[in-house]
Amino acid sequence: MVSLEYLLRFLGEDTPFGDVTSEAVIPDNIAARAVIIAKQEGIIAGVEEAKALFNHFGIKVGVKKHDGGEVGKGEVILELEGNARAILLVERTALNVMGRMSGIATEVRKLVEKVRAVNPNVRVAGTRKTLLKPLDKRALLIGGGEPHRFSLSDAILIKDNHLALVPLEEAIKRAKAFSVYKVVEVEVESLEDAVKAAKAGADVVMLDNMTPDEIAETLETLKREGLRDRVKIEVSGGITPENITEYAKLEVDIISLGYLTHSIRNFDVSLEVIGKV
Repeated sequence: MVSLEYLLRFLGEDTPFGDVTSEAVIPDNIAARAVIIAKQEGIIAGVEEAKALFNHFGIKVGVKKHDGGEVGKGEVILELEGNARAILLVERTALNVMGRMSGIATEVRKLVEKVRAVNPNVRVAGTRKTLLKPLDKRALLIGGGEPHRFSLSDAILIKDNHLALVPLEEAIKRAKAFSVYKVVEVEVESLEDAVKAAKAGADVVMLDNMTPDEIAETLETLKREGLRDRVKIEVSGGITPENITEYAKLEVDIISLGYLTHSIRNFDVSLEVIGKV
């Protein structure tokens, strides 16, 4: 679960001086029952995070649907009971967290199932194209995907801007000498550079913005030269839900998509007060 401290930052942004509406309208001693329901079908995520927020403010939480579970439209996810002001204070932050995480988890699950129907050995991964990493990375995992790097500290990924300053083979040599514990991945855009990267000792070669035909040719060349088994092959760039199966049909190891975190649609969840206790 994402830390409570991290989650409370969002609540702090939303309530810098309290919830003036509830404080003005609702007496402090009123207790209420409420439910959080799904307004669409999909994979739910962020349940543990929402529970932690409500619990922090003394709200009793009954979990009806757990993270990673399928939900239908209208199904109850959480049952809440406690101080009415507290429930409404947390409402929007909890829904925002659940909505974003469930949106990611739902889309990831769709793509994972689509890819595995074609090639069960391919992994679907996100990227670092997000500012909400703790939430987004956990949502990717809940949906059945790979989180990729969490930060720049996790693994060595040599990209085009690095190669604009240091030649490919030298960059890999320096990376391998830097640490024996860090995976070394290299982003390339041509068959020639893919071969160079494999020969130079890269652990992962990312084929970036290459067509399925170009990737197939690159894989054949790596096999022919006895290099394919030395590296994992990741493909990225220009991959969409509409064309992902074309890439999955190839003998690649990982398909990564930035849109899973930078352009995802929120999952629709709603909190409804049932009445006073």
